[in-house]
Amino acid sequence: MRLTPDEWIFWQHGFVKLNATIVFTWALMAVLVIGAALITRHLTTDHKRSRWQNLLEIVVTGIVAQIEDVGLKEPRRYLGFLGTLFLFLAAAALATVLPGYEPPTASLSTTTALALCVLVAVPLFGISGRGLVSYLKSYVQPTPVMLPFNLISEVSRTLALAVRLFGNMMSGAMIIAILLSITPFVFPIVMTLLGLLTGMVQAYIFTILAAVYIAAATSRPKRGQPKPPPTAAT
Repeated sequence: MRLTPDEWIFWQHGFVKLNATIVFTWALMAVLVIGAALITRHLTTDHKRSRWQNLLEIVVTGIVAQIEDVGLKEPRRYLGFLGTLFLFLAAAALATVLPGYEPPTASLSTTTALALCVLVAVPLFGISGRGLVSYLKSYVQPTPVMLPFNLISEVSRTLALAVRLFGNMMSGAMIIAILLSITPFVFPIVMTLLGLLTGMVQAYIFTILAAVYIAAATSRPKRGQPKPPPTAAT
C-alpha cells in the first residue's frame, strides 16, 4: 500500500523521477484547460444557452458570491486565482472515482505548492490593492515589536494550509485502501462517496481560507485606527 502518489514511479533516470503526483497533476490541469476551452468556445448572451454555459454560469456566480461574502469588495478581481484554486482541488477530489487514479493532493509536495501560491498571492493582491507602503506598514502595527510575529504568522499559516489539506486527503485515501483489503466491496464504495464529500469540503475550506487571507491583506484601516496584523492560521 502506497502512502502517497510520490511512491508510484512511472519513469526514472538517475535522480530524475516521474511519479504519479506529477503525472496526475499535469493530467488534471490538462483536463481543466481543455474542458474550459470547450465549454467557453460558444458562449452567448442570448436567452437560449447551452447546458454547459448554464452550468458554467452557476459555478462562476457561486464562487463570486462566496468571495464577496468573505469581504472582498471586487470579487471578480480575485475570481481567476481563487476560482482556479477551488476547481483544481474539487476536480482532484472528484476524480478519485476513476480506477487507478490517486489524488495529487495526497502528496505533501502538491499541497505545499498550493499553499505557496497563496503565500505569494496574498502580498501581491495586498500591494496592488493598498499600495506597497501601506501594505508593509501592516507588519509593524500596532507596534514595530510585532514585525517578527507577523512574519512568523505568514509562514505558519502557509504551513498549516499545506499540512491540513495533505493530512485530510491522504488519510481518506489510506482508509479506503485499507477497507478494500479487509472488507467486502460494498462498504468501500460508501467510504469513497464519503471521501468525495470530504474532498469537496476541503477544497471549499482551502479556498475560503485563501480568500480570508487576501481580504485581510487588501482591507484598508479606518482613519484614526491601526489595521490589525495579518490573520494567523488557526
